[in-house]
Amino acid sequence: MSPFACPSFHTSANLSRRSMLRAGTLGMLGLSLPKILQASSQYTGPKPPVRAKNVIFLFQWGGPSHLETFDMKPGARDDYRGPHRPMRSASPEIEVNDRLPKTAAIMDKVTLIRSVHHTMTNHNSAGYYALTGKAPPSDDQRLRESIDLFPGYGSVASSLLERQDATMPTFVSYPHIIADGTPTPGQFASFLGKKNDPLYVPSDPNDPNFSLPQFSLPAGLSIDRLRHRRGLQQFIDRQARLMDYSGEAQGLDEYYAKALAMLGSPRIRDAFNIAAEPEKMREAYGRTPYGQGCLLARRLAESGVRFTTCYFSDNIGGQRTDSGGWDTHGFNNTRMFPIIEQYHLPITEQTLPTLILDLEQRGMLDETLVVWMGEFGRTPKINGSISRDHWPQCYTVLLAGGGVKRGYVHGASDETGSKPAENPVTPDDIAATIYHLMGIDSRSEVMDAQGRPIMISSGNPILEVIA
Repeated sequence: MSPFACPSFHTSANLSRRSMLRAGTLGMLGLSLPKILQASSQYTGPKPPVRAKNVIFLFQWGGPSHLETFDMKPGARDDYRGPHRPMRSASPEIEVNDRLPKTAAIMDKVTLIRSVHHTMTNHNSAGYYALTGKAPPSDDQRLRESIDLFPGYGSVASSLLERQDATMPTFVSYPHIIADGTPTPGQFASFLGKKNDPLYVPSDPNDPNFSLPQFSLPAGLSIDRLRHRRGLQQFIDRQARLMDYSGEAQGLDEYYAKALAMLGSPRIRDAFNIAAEPEKMREAYGRTPYGQGCLLARRLAESGVRFTTCYFSDNIGGQRTDSGGWDTHGFNNTRMFPIIEQYHLPITEQTLPTLILDLEQRGMLDETLVVWMGEFGRTPKINGSISRDHWPQCYTVLLAGGGVKRGYVHGASDETGSKPAENPVTPDDIAATIYHLMGIDSRSEVMDAQGRPIMISSGNPILEVIA
C-alpha cells in the first residue's frame, strides 16, 4: 500500500462513481486516489516567533498513569499511591517514579504540565481530542473519522506553513493507525484535503527490511516517463472536471506534484534510511518499533520534516502483558503491576531520555519540540483488579525543547491526583501552545467542509511554559 495514498479507510465519506472511475485512470501512475477534499486557509494577523522548527509528537495510546510516571503522590493512602515510590530528579521541582532513573536525570530539560483535564472517558473520543485539540461532539466510543471532524496538528501545520522544500513532507506519521474498534479520528487531514494528510508509513522501523519501496519507480519506468504520464493524466483530469467540478477534484494537482517531487528525491530516501545509524545508537533507543520510531523521528527532524507523530502502539492494550498501549485496567488477570514495570516503564525509560539527550547533543533540542502525552490519565484509586481505569479529570503532559522552559512544572493536581488544584489546562490549550511554538497563531482560521471559517484552536497558549 502506498503511503502517498494514506489508507482510504481513514475517511468515512463514500466515493462517487465518477471518483472511482477517475481513481482507476490514475492507476497508470501506480498510485491510488481516495476521495480528495481541499479547503483554503486564511490568516493575515501577526504571527508568533518560530521557536519550534520541528515537532516530535510521541502519542502514548491507551492513557499512561500520571501517578506511575510524573505526578506521584507518596503521601496518599496505599490504595491511591500504588507500590512505587518517587525519586528525586535533576530538577529540584520534580520527582518521578523510582523505576525511571535515566528519565529522572533529564527532568532539568523538560516542562511538566500536571493539570490537564477534560471529560471524555472513551478512547476514540479522548484520542481525537488529544490529537486535534478540539473537543469531539460527544463522548462516544463509536466516534469515527468524518469530514465534519477536525484534522490533526500536523495537517493543520501543513496547510498553514510555507513549504521550504517540495521534496520533503511537512507531516509524517507511523508505524500504526491507532484504533479502539474503529480507527480513531484526528490522525489525518479531514476537510483540509489529501494534500495535507501525513505521509503515513505502515512499516516497523525495527524491521531489518524496513525501507520505503514506494519511493522506487517500477522497473523500466523513469522519472521523465512518469512525468510524461502525469501530463497525460492532467489532460484527463481537466476533461473530467468539465463534467464534474466538485470538491473531489480539487487538490489533485498539488497532491500529485508532491508525490512526483518525493519520487525524485534522494533526500527523503536518506532521511528514512535508519540502517545508516550506528548500531550503538540504534541499541541506545531500543530495538522496539517505538524505540526505533523515536530514532527515526530525530532523523526526520534533521531532514526538515516539520511534524512527526510516532505512536506507542496501534491498540490500547488492556489485556496484553508484553505489547499494546497503556490501557491497564487489569482485565483477565493482566495486572497493572507488574506489567507496567516490565513493559511500559522500561520502554519509556530507554526512549525518552535517549531522544532528548540525542537532540541536545546534536544542537537540535532548542528548536525541536518533543511532546509526550496520551489521551487521559488513570484513576487515582486502584481498582479491584489491582490496576487503574480511565481518568480524564487530571493527568500530565510532558514538553521538552522547542522554546519551553527547562526543569519547570506548570499547574498542580490535588493530594490524590484526582483533579487540578492550580492552573487547569485543557487539550485546547495544549494545541494552542504547540501552534504558538511553531510560529502559528492559534487564532488562525481554516475553512471547514462547508466553506465556513473555523479557528484552529479555541484554547490559549500557555505562555508560562515558554522560555
